[in-house]
Amino acid sequence: MKIVSIMNKGLFICIWLLATVWLAQAQTFKNPVLPGFNPDPSICRVNDDYYMVTSSFTWYPGIPIYHSKDLVNWEIVGHGISRPDMIDMNGLNDNDGIWAVTIRFHEGLFYLITTGSKCGGNFYITAADPKGPWSDPVWLKDAPGIDPSLFWDDNGKCYYIGNTWDFKSSWPAQCAIWMQELDLSRNKLVGERKILTYGHANNATYAEGPHLYKINGKYLLLMAEGGSSYHHAVTVHQSKSLWGPYVADKTNPVLSHRHLGENYPIQGLGHADLVQTQNGEWYSVVLGKRMIKGYNPLARETFLCKVNFENSTPIFNPGYGIVLPEQERPDLPWQPVKVEPVRDDFETENLASKWYFVRIPRKKFYTLEDNCLNISLQPEVIDSLVNAAMIVQKIKHHDFTAMTKLEFQTKKENEQAGLVVYRTATGYYTLMKDKSGIVLTKKHLGKKEVVSRIPYAKKDVYLKVTANGLNVDFSFGETIDNMTNIGGTQTLEVISDNKFNKFNGSGVGVYATSNGKLSRNKAAYDWFEYQETIK
Repeated sequence: MKIVSIMNKGLFICIWLLATVWLAQAQTFKNPVLPGFNPDPSICRVNDDYYMVTSSFTWYPGIPIYHSKDLVNWEIVGHGISRPDMIDMNGLNDNDGIWAVTIRFHEGLFYLITTGSKCGGNFYITAADPKGPWSDPVWLKDAPGIDPSLFWDDNGKCYYIGNTWDFKSSWPAQCAIWMQELDLSRNKLVGERKILTYGHANNATYAEGPHLYKINGKYLLLMAEGGSSYHHAVTVHQSKSLWGPYVADKTNPVLSHRHLGENYPIQGLGHADLVQTQNGEWYSVVLGKRMIKGYNPLARETFLCKVNFENSTPIFNPGYGIVLPEQERPDLPWQPVKVEPVRDDFETENLASKWYFVRIPRKKFYTLEDNCLNISLQPEVIDSLVNAAMIVQKIKHHDFTAMTKLEFQTKKENEQAGLVVYRTATGYYTLMKDKSGIVLTKKHLGKKEVVSRIPYAKKDVYLKVTANGLNVDFSFGETIDNMTNIGGTQTLEVISDNKFNKFNGSGVGVYATSNGKLSRNKAAYDWFEYQETIK
């Protein structure tokens, strides 16, 4: 009896400890809520469902659409750009493509409005269900600038709010936020066009990312300023009437980390969007950068913070005034989503939603057969601004391991297949198998070089990349337990922000090429796994 009592007591203690840990985790959340390549977030609520979108640039499918019940746990439910004929991104620089999407819901219809940078301009698409299908783009040819947003006033009219630099500026990098009625029945802008503001100060730069709300009978214009890097900030203007005048809030900027110094680990806060919960609370999603020693290999991510209104001024994270790495979660039912498996065994009919192409494939170069991802080698290379036989997923952690088992053999000098860590056509690593063996190549700031080459004759090979902060190691082997490092320790400065790697994000995945020549050869990937490395 005594032994049973002790066992019961031990079981109770274990359950109590587990419950305590679970409650502690459930009461807080960790930022960012959308880690990895997820800039320019926009959010809306429909009843007790939340939907969020982020920029996708040249990645396809474009415009990822996320769903959540609690503002913390998110999962992809669809993509706004999912048909090849919706937009043409061939030949685009990696930093162009789909910029700054806004999502809104009105009278049973979801709207996504965005900029196709250097591929058509501003347009919107609609759907009754965020999972799709989405309509063909409605192009607004007379809408200059970038970062469009939509607002419906009490009279039911829809208004377009955007950014422009199409005017005689008074200071460097001056931009304007303008508004005009959008007639949705005729798919065109109508009536007066008016500039609402140039920013909160007489030297404000890059006024962009505007969102308009009506809160407690007053119009609130939320916008980004200062550029997308260190000086990025969120500012607010208010007006008693729709057309203004919009007066800059005295608290501006209402959110920024630029005052914390260059060594602060989260920087570049900006491009916010507000949402009110069904409980009446307000929250904001906002982009930011997690820095490592001044570098940013993960690009811009999406963070969440609480907002209170004081005298019509939005106060971001009251008592702190900054975005915190960990903070109290919203007062909403906690609803974790299904955790993505670390390994993709390629057992499904279609690629999982975490996989992306860079630019839109003109033809299907892969199959999912026999529990393998089979890629037909294509002449295109990732140095060119066209779609190549590369499929990547977002890098979400500073410390991670990605690995695959490749089956590939060739007798031709031009044929290669392997693993890729990609940011842009001017910044990447490839770990490839070719005729002679395994070769590690990097391209940094547009300069390409072979880092190392090691002979390897076997048909099957394991390829691995391990990141530890800014350090990254590549290895290969005949078995997982016997891997050989190639190239020594390299640096992820290669895929960090620089004059070429500005806006888009980083990915890791697979790549196969015949380097400008036609080929009938194929590369077979048995599986691919990506996971955070826990220290």
